Order: sequence, then structure tokens, then C-alpha cells
Amino acid sequence: MEITLKGDKIIASVPSLKDKALRINLNENIYGTFSEIGAGQETVRHFFRAGGGSGTIAKAMSAYDKDFSDAIYGIEKDRRYVTEARLRKMLDHEINLMEQRITRDKHPHKMFFSYANTVATIDFAKKFKGHGWIGIKYQIDADQAYNEIVLHVRFKENDARLQQETLGKLGTNLIYGAYYKHNKPKKLLRYLYDHLDQDQLEIDTINFSGPVFENVDNRLMSLQLVKNGMTDAIMFAPDGNNVLPAKVLYKKNILTLRGSFRPVTKVNMDMYKKSYDMFIKENKVDEDNTQVIFEITLSNLRAEGEIDEQDFMDRAKLLCSLGQTVLISNFQEYYKLVEYFSQYTKSRMGLAMGVNNLIDIFDEKYYRHLSGGILEAFGKLFFKDLRVYLYPMENEDGTITTSENLKVHPRMKELYKFFKYNGKVVDITEYDSTTLTVFSRKVLSMIAKNEEGWQKMLPPGVSSLIMEKSLFGCETEQANCDEK
Repeated sequence: MEITLKGDKIIASVPSLKDKALRINLNENIYGTFSEIGAGQETVRHFFRAGGGSGTIAKAMSAYDKDFSDAIYGIEKDRRYVTEARLRKMLDHEINLMEQRITRDKHPHKMFFSYANTVATIDFAKKFKGHGWIGIKYQIDADQAYNEIVLHVRFKENDARLQQETLGKLGTNLIYGAYYKHNKPKKLLRYLYDHLDQDQLEIDTINFSGPVFENVDNRLMSLQLVKNGMTDAIMFAPDGNNVLPAKVLYKKNILTLRGSFRPVTKVNMDMYKKSYDMFIKENKVDEDNTQVIFEITLSNLRAEGEIDEQDFMDRAKLLCSLGQTVLISNFQEYYKLVEYFSQYTKSRMGLAMGVNNLIDIFDEKYYRHLSGGILEAFGKLFFKDLRVYLYPMENEDGTITTSENLKVHPRMKELYKFFKYNGKVVDITEYDSTTLTVFSRKVLSMIAKNEEGWQKMLPPGVSSLIMEKSLFGCETEQANCDEK
């Protein structure tokens, strides 16, 4: 047991890795296999060293050679090995062998498990940091169906040996948490970092399934990854399920819209459609290789200092219902978002935004933490192959603000003109003028006050979903919750 002290007070006690492995080993009913590809047998090593492993470890293997691995698990269509599909094949294959080889008559109380990982550690040139898929398929009752926890990690350390040690610690934490913290999945997530630091690895995707997790929403669990600082961004596909950002963004042209989407309105969708039409006509943009992302920053999910999880779910459901891919990020500044995308693609990118967002980009206060200030941020933002598509704003006097008459701070005027007249900022001209007075906060207020007319400000079908699911506090029995 390791104890954390703050002054003279004990503030936390964390079981050592040896204690965790030993507790698993001494449970006479936990019995399974370890299959580890790419980084050695780093996890099972902890269980061998803890002692008492003969009743727990049915088999430990490392099918490191690709031909031998293919002979066991089959050949992937994409010929890749560090994939979710490969991991799931490993888990399923080993559990099937367990069921075939160990009779339930002889071991009626055994809770079978299969732990697996398929990992690529840092290369010799240190160009690719390394990443991997890790998972466990297991029972908590011999008569119950199997549960699964599957996650993806990106290594941050610059030494393969250190990455291997990190993998072993994470794997031990995962197996221990699967058996002894499964009833508290949010805590299970935090315990994955026991004896680890966030500068050692990033967990950017996690999915829970099976009978013990039937009430777990994987979108909320992924939100915890960002909230806990375990990753900077998580992504949901249009079907509402978690998806690995790298898989969606790899070598794609990316068009991004940032907003609160609380709720998504007609102006949001008009901005998306008009910017998309302009983006796909650009040089170097392949429509078939273009990915649109609706992005919400973590600061937009906070209510009175805390993240409102129900509010988050409401927004995600609406955007996914419109067929959109959603990114939840910890990037307050746009340049950080662009840097994040640049990990996965060198292709042209676009940012669609309103006038107020662009004015904020030229506000120096957001860059005081950078040694190079706003120039450093703009170097990172516009150095990439990127273009801003600016949606106009209607002012109180009825005039329209565009990139031509937009006013920034006098010190930023020449900088703004430089990017504007070098084609980095272009106006969306074919906009729907009837949507310019639509604002999410106005719609939200109308829903809360049970006022008429908010439905017509939303895309088709959205108001029906809000009423059907009672989103954003809309009560279905309210007289004005009718699509008009």
C-alpha cells in the first residue's frame, strides 16, 4: 500500500501494483490468459512476480512475430496489427479457447478472463511516439455473460523501455479495476492512472460493455477522460458511439465548426452547409476525403464551474441525430485545435466561425502565456494549410458585419489585414439572411420560459427530438412544446 501525504495528513492510499496483482492471484475463482503483442509481456510480469499466480494465469503469450500472430488470430483486411479489430479478435479467440479447454463441470465457480494488448512503442528515429489498444474480456460470475473494457492509449515517453513499463502498470490497474471497481466506473477510470502520471500516456478512447455496464453511457465515460485531463479530445460518430479520433481524421481534409450548440440552430446548420460548399471547391480539397467536425470546448460544457453532464448529453444527441461527428475538446484557443488536427493530417483544413469568434482570435489576452504572444499563436494557426470561413453578423441597427468592415483592436489592425488579404479569411456570402437573428441562448431561454416560437429557429426534426427526450428542460406536457 502506498500512502500520499499532505502535511501531516493522509489524503489517499493507493494499493501498490504488487498488492493489486496479489489480490487477483489469491482469488481462487479468477482465472484467465494474457496475450500481449508488441511490447513484451509487461502486464503478466507483475502477476508472476507478485506470487500465487499458478491459480490465476492459465496462459501467457506474446505472438510477437507477425506470421505467427496471423496464424493464430487471422489476417486483418488492412494488414495492420495495432487496431481495435485485432484486439477484439485476440480477446474473443482466447476466451473461446478457455471455454473449450476448461470444463465448467470441474470448475463451476471459475470466472474466466482474457487480457490482451497490441502495441507499437516508439520507433528508433523517435518520429512516432507509439500507441496501442488494451482490453479485458471477463466475468464477475461464472454463470454470467462476459463484460468488456477496451481502451486506446498514446504514449508520451521518449524511451521504449519506459513505455513498456508504463504499459505493464496500466494493464495491472485495468485488470484490478475490472474486478474490484466495476461498480464505480468513473472511479475505475481514475484508478487506471495509479502509479502513473498524465505526462506518461494519454487515454483517448474507452468503451465498456456487458451486463455489469448495461447502465453505463460510454459518451459520458469519454467525457470523464477530458474532464480528468487524461486526453485533450474525444469524438463521437453520428451513431452516437465513441470513435478513435485518429481513425476519423487520418489524412483527411477537415472542416470544423466550434460552438455551444445549446441547442443546435438553423444558423449553425446554415454556417455548416455554406462553408462546406465553399470548402470542397478549394484546391487540394477532395470531397470524398473530407471530414466535418462539430466541436464543443470543455469551457462550453461548464455550468457554474462544473460540467453539466445531462446538458452535454443533450447537445451530443442533437448533433448526432443530424448526422454529425462531434468532438469534445479541452482547447480554448483555436491554434491548439489546429495543432491537434495536424497530428493526423497535413491536408487542407477549414474553420467556419462567426464574427465574434474571429474578433476573439485577435484578442491578445488569450496568448499572454506564450513567450511569442499572439504572433506565436498565429504562426501555429495559419502556418498550416488553413482557411477561415467567416459567417456574417447582423447588428442592432440592421447593418451587416463581414471581414471587410470588421473592427479589431488598433494594434491588431495590420496583422488582421495581412491574413485577410492573403486569403486566409474569406466571407460566407451565400448565407440565409433570415437566420442571422437566431441565437442558441435565445432559444434556450424561450424553452425554459415556455415561450412560443422557438421551434421555428431549429433545423427540421430537432424540436421534435427535444420534446420527445425532454431535452434542455422542455417538458412534453407544456402547451408550447409543439413543432410548428
